[in-house]
Amino acid sequence: MTSLDTRAAGVSAEPTSDTGRYAHLVHRSGTRRGRRLGPGRPIPGSLAIGPVLLVVLWFVTSELGVLDPQTLPHPVDIVRTAGELWADGRLPANILSSLKLASVSLVIGVTLGLVLALISGLSRIGEAIVDGPIQVKRAVPTLAIIPLAIIWFGIGDTMKIIIIATSVLIPVYINTTAQLKGVDLRHVELAETVGLSRFQFIRKVAVPGALPGFFTGLRLAVTISWTALVVVEQVNATSGIGYLMTQARLYGQLDIVVVGLLVYAVFGLTGDYVVRAIERRALSWRRALGT
Repeated sequence: MTSLDTRAAGVSAEPTSDTGRYAHLVHRSGTRRGRRLGPGRPIPGSLAIGPVLLVVLWFVTSELGVLDPQTLPHPVDIVRTAGELWADGRLPANILSSLKLASVSLVIGVTLGLVLALISGLSRIGEAIVDGPIQVKRAVPTLAIIPLAIIWFGIGDTMKIIIIATSVLIPVYINTTAQLKGVDLRHVELAETVGLSRFQFIRKVAVPGALPGFFTGLRLAVTISWTALVVVEQVNATSGIGYLMTQARLYGQLDIVVVGLLVYAVFGLTGDYVVRAIERRALSWRRALGT
């Protein structure tokens, strides 16, 4: 065997050895790729596992007498109370009222937050005008604004929508703006090179680049809309889950209060699940640790 043959044999043998040794590091275009350091495969229905475990713990501690019924009623009693409230029409009517107020406020707040984020994230002048007031609102608690909002807008639904919407727009604005400012500068240079107009740049580069931050803000906004709703529905309200809970508290009906809390929890969890599902579909092109 010549030296050339020997070198050729050595070259052909090395890839085989390396391939066997590092088979778990095959490129993503291959059929196998280990993720030993990642979180692992998604668990079906993982969003419901934690709440179900909490309910099981609640049931078990109530059955064993560890949990005082005067502190937290038995889950069976809560289910019975919820059935009675649904049968007499109080629960569906108040849920519908709360859903209407929360959804209108959420749409207005998310839209305003997205528009303000685009203004602030794509313009230095816009940032100078918009960002300061948003940071001031971010630092002021919702409860502190209610007395002033009542003086300005009265005690009707207008005041409640404004309170919820201004609370909702904060996470949308913060997260979308942060993601906009994190868009790779090379994408901007490429857009300038191919001659994209300002509108085309926003539609094809800025908005897609800001979507991960927007969805993070949207998930927080859904939760905050329900949190703020709890507060505003206790201000001269005549309907809604918050009103139902307030009336129950006055008469010491702890089971109805817990039913109201569970309704808020279910809608908050459902809203988060819906946003996650939309996010997975809208960002299906993204390969990240959590996907």
